[in-house]
Amino acid sequence: MARLSIYSDTDPSVAELSSADPALVTAHLALAGVLFERWQDPRAIPDAADAQAVLEAYAAPVAALREARGFQSADVVRMPRGLPDAAARRASFLAEHTHDEDEARFFVQGGGAFYLHMDEKVFRIVCGPGDLLSIPARTRHWFDMGPDPEFTAIRFFTRPDGWVATFTGDVIADRFPKFEPETGPLP
Repeated sequence: MARLSIYSDTDPSVAELSSADPALVTAHLALAGVLFERWQDPRAIPDAADAQAVLEAYAAPVAALREARGFQSADVVRMPRGLPDAAARRASFLAEHTHDEDEARFFVQGGGAFYLHMDEKVFRIVCGPGDLLSIPARTRHWFDMGPDPEFTAIRFFTRPDGWVATFTGDVIADRFPKFEPETGPLP
């Protein structure tokens, strides 16, 4: 279940809004042009399921999203706990950046936090299993997978080379609360 927190981009100490209500999360993100959906698990997927099994389990909603949004491909990324290079992987996504295409992720297992920097606000969306988030092209954002990442996600692409990040050089991500799944979502 996702949790949305909205901050002023100049004051990360107090959330102006914080909610896990699915209707409220969906509505606030839609007003910002961001697609958020909850997908039902079509069947139990074993933790060790390979990418093909994950894509087959979600074949219908994956096909529908690809058709609706023009995505050309989808793949599965898995980040198991205990990776020796977890800190470096985490750091690679913590700088604010944009993409020339929409960035869409569906969390099958585990989770992470997307931070969207729009209209002098930072929208922090902590995503978990069943959450789909599609961030519009050229939206300034960053992603925090936590200190010991654990997630399986389906990624959607328009370009054959996948998403390419263009870093903004803004250090805003350094000022905002990090994703720490063991302490739960921040208010």
